[in-house]
Amino acid sequence: MRIGRLLTLCLIAGASSVSLGRPARAADAEALPPVTKRFASDDVTEEPSFQRHVSPLFGRLGCNGRSCHGSFQGRGGFRLSLFGYDFHADHEELLKGDPPRANREKPLESQILTKPTDADMHEGGLRYKTGGWEYHIFRRWLEAGAKYDEKSVQRIVNLELTPAEIIFNQPGQKVQLKAVAVWPDGSREDVTCLCRFTTNSDQVATINADGLVTATDPGDTHVVVAYDSAVIAVPVIRPVSQLTGDRYPSVPTPTKVDELVVQKLKKLGEVPSDLCTDGEFIRRVSLDITGTLPTAAEVEKFLADPSPNKRSAKIDELLKTPAYAAWWTTRLCDWTGNNDTKFNNFGVLRGSAAQEWYDWTFKRISENVAYDQIIDGMVTGVSRLPGESYAEYCTEMTKIENGKASYADRPDMPYFWARQNLVKPEERAIGFAYTFLGIRIQCAQCHKHPFDQWSKDDFDDFRNFFAAVRSTQYGAPNDKDSQADYQAIVKNLGLENSELRGNQLRAQFIKQMNDGKVVPFPEVVAGRVAAGVRKPVGKKQGEGPTSPLGRVLGGEEIDLTKIDDARKPLMDWLRSPSNPYFAKAFVNRVWSNYFNIGIVNPPDDLSLANPPSNRALLDHLAQGFIDHQFDMQWVHREICNSRTYQLSWQPNETNAKDERNFARCVPRRLPAEVAVDAVNMAVGSDEKAAKFVTELKGRAIAVAGASARSNQGMSARGDTGFALQVFGRSIRESNCDCDRSMEASLLQTVFLQNDGAVLQSIEKPGDSWISQISKRDGGESSARGSGKGPSLAQMKTRLAQMKKAKNEQQVKRIEERIAELEKAGSDHKEDVEGSLAMDDQSVIRQAYLRTLSRLPTADEMDRCLAYLAEADSPAAGAKGLLWTLLNTKEFIVNH
Repeated sequence: MRIGRLLTLCLIAGASSVSLGRPARAADAEALPPVTKRFASDDVTEEPSFQRHVSPLFGRLGCNGRSCHGSFQGRGGFRLSLFGYDFHADHEELLKGDPPRANREKPLESQILTKPTDADMHEGGLRYKTGGWEYHIFRRWLEAGAKYDEKSVQRIVNLELTPAEIIFNQPGQKVQLKAVAVWPDGSREDVTCLCRFTTNSDQVATINADGLVTATDPGDTHVVVAYDSAVIAVPVIRPVSQLTGDRYPSVPTPTKVDELVVQKLKKLGEVPSDLCTDGEFIRRVSLDITGTLPTAAEVEKFLADPSPNKRSAKIDELLKTPAYAAWWTTRLCDWTGNNDTKFNNFGVLRGSAAQEWYDWTFKRISENVAYDQIIDGMVTGVSRLPGESYAEYCTEMTKIENGKASYADRPDMPYFWARQNLVKPEERAIGFAYTFLGIRIQCAQCHKHPFDQWSKDDFDDFRNFFAAVRSTQYGAPNDKDSQADYQAIVKNLGLENSELRGNQLRAQFIKQMNDGKVVPFPEVVAGRVAAGVRKPVGKKQGEGPTSPLGRVLGGEEIDLTKIDDARKPLMDWLRSPSNPYFAKAFVNRVWSNYFNIGIVNPPDDLSLANPPSNRALLDHLAQGFIDHQFDMQWVHREICNSRTYQLSWQPNETNAKDERNFARCVPRRLPAEVAVDAVNMAVGSDEKAAKFVTELKGRAIAVAGASARSNQGMSARGDTGFALQVFGRSIRESNCDCDRSMEASLLQTVFLQNDGAVLQSIEKPGDSWISQISKRDGGESSARGSGKGPSLAQMKTRLAQMKKAKNEQQVKRIEERIAELEKAGSDHKEDVEGSLAMDDQSVIRQAYLRTLSRLPTADEMDRCLAYLAEADSPAAGAKGLLWTLLNTKEFIVNH
């Protein structure tokens, strides 16, 4: 039987060929002592199992690791499977060579006994000692005939670890882990000495080869235990304060999310920060839900609202806006890989497949269509409707290209399968797992996954689901009817004997389509997987079943030759309540959008060795998502209405260093699209800013493809492309969440400070806030000052303000300036060019509201008044103030 199948823990394991002379044990029987005791003496008679003992021992000794015989090329002419999960291949390799590594004729001369026990003879040095328990396991296996029976391979039922959670209270404290393997025959065995142990953070805890865990610094992490195919993570916590248990203060937990977060924080001794202010909340939630700054008017209205439910009401309000649909369409396009550079003109002739993909998704998110239904349209998507002929399909696509119909109204979005970077079945399997499951299975393409349960067999079986979906240029090649339709269309265009190919033929189609004629279109088609010969493990080509089988990860085999579309059972598995990944992958990504880090982080690595920081929290959100029929807005409300989401970014002494347990808001740089739009909105007029939530034209969050350009926005080239690149917009190359960069860079700072387009947008005539509040010639707008500076009257007004603020330094400077003006005999009475339509304090208030979504503090007001007093003109002062606020950390981060 084959290796690599999922059971209780989504794990696979082997069966024993041990001859112990005793009946099968009950499930609750006492575990066998470890092999360190059973094989300690020379006179041991027990016969070891290749799978249970010999193969794991190779792993324990590092023989099948990546730097030794487990590498692709092997070492010293000897190659083992990585971490020893291809038992058949490893057994065959051991019997090869002259002399063989495992010498059945002369067991004691076997190289697996002689080389690792001699440091001079073995390149890897001394691995174990002659006469030790390791030596006796190999010796007894060799003396018993070096057996391995593929039919005896069984699946492990469980790997029990004690303790299941480790809580330290001081550095240097130690805890010994114990691992017991439970097998289908009921037998149990202490396998601690045969496990591989790693730690996810040696800053919190270290672990040695024997499973001894040692506390280091305060915090939390996991230690990971691997045996056979079992991979188990054990939580390790060392509290950061004495505020644990009964000493933990009373903390409000108004929602289930809060209960589960505080439950973990109590163990850590971390106390949540206080609630954020109303100004912080409206800015944070607006940026997170809609990718849009709140307007100054919105902020003032929200701050003045006395309603106790105004925060939840604001969340509901934002979820109804087009900006919400636009931003979360962009996020979904990130995860699903909507990259306009990867289509090679597929699907459309003169338009944009990326735009059609975006519009299709936007329509469904704005209508709050269930997430599983949206994904169904992608996973099982084909170009033609049921019963639609190729000729009818081309007629409909011609209407869409000519603007007489919308692709968003079609039920499917097949472009997911038409990308050039997802052509081979294995590429599709990897991209599918990243996108919809949040897992990384590419390692299993060649060998057993080092940090998860997936074997190469699992990958191969999963890959088979994607073998029968393909994109075609013009008409399905194996469909006589569609080929006949194609020939009829071409004949009607007068191109039946044309020798044009490629772009020249496409250009001719576009020309004729512009004249109103129906032209051919590429399409995505799917069918049955063709019957063929698959090579079973350990057998020659031509033996075994003649029909390819598919297997969802951890599921049962499916004969794909009996299914019209192999992707349909895949979609059924995705939306199944028992699916361990689909719902978790989505809610975890949404959570990371709100908290800068996922409950599982990175968000696309839901492996057994990378467990959630709060498993109960992830389970709650995933189950709630399923129970609410995959309602995406439910997830947003559940998160944003929690006290946890609304905590202040200001840390306290218990949570200052923690970023993974959600005891405070972690300030995070704005995503590229949000940052670009925020600058445009902050510098724009009130009228322009008010349209940002409802009108999407020119919005960076509504740019469709990975490299698409907007016709409006900030760039010296007249589009947002360069700015998006500077701030790290997702390149959508691999479906990995790492395609988007959230790191700050010097280039971003230079861009905001010095880019010509940014500076021009601040005072753009007729479109900017500076232009709006400037006065010239009795009211005409202008952002340019006369250069004469403020008038004598203005200077005296500012002097009074500085005296009131007790700013002695500024008082002195202004008095000197007034003296200069009086001595010159001029009060600049005619200087109206460069003056403002509002007083200085109002300018400052509005500048803060439209950038930082808050009012200035008293100290900030005083310093800003002083700055405006020294400016060459009021308009120049307002411009400088706005530029300064745009270049603060507070503006470019969400907090």
